Amino acid sequence: MNHFNSKSLAFYGAAIGLVLLLFKVVTAYGEQNLKAPPVVNGRYRLTLAENLPNCEQPSPLLLNIQQSGIYLNASLLPANANANTEKQHSLTGLFQNQQSSLSGKVDGNILCNTPVAQSDRNKLVTIQMKLVDQGKITGQLTVNGISQSLGFTAMLQKDQEKSQKSNSH
Repeated sequence: MNHFNSKSLAFYGAAIGLVLLLFKVVTAYGEQNLKAPPVVNGRYRLTLAENLPNCEQPSPLLLNIQQSGIYLNASLLPANANANTEKQHSLTGLFQNQQSSLSGKVDGNILCNTPVAQSDRNKLVTIQMKLVDQGKITGQLTVNGISQSLGFTAMLQKDQEKSQKSNSH
């Protein structure tokens, strides 16, 4: 029995060649078209362009974003929240083409320092945002029950940048 006849060698040679060619084509496509999204993970200090209606004492806010690829989980926290404060991420969304839309429920006391009725406690919030520079986000905050959207800018907190750099090494 001769396993090395010319037909078998030609078949296996062609099969190996096609696999290598396919690998090269798929690799070239991946390098050209598949890019990881930029990192937006971190704690951002939110500055609203204007105050919420009916709110004399607006709370300074933090937007805490956790990222896994294009998927985002976030929470709005009072700015005086401890860096180790872990709060359930009530906002979810996707990050695509330098833009994101987050939506979910937020405690009304976080948005404004005035007492909120129990029935009015959880507010449906939508955040449309765009990554301007690394560490700077601009966008619109929409709160259910308020007719206008509020513009905002958000800057990555400096202590967060340092801890991200130390974690990447």
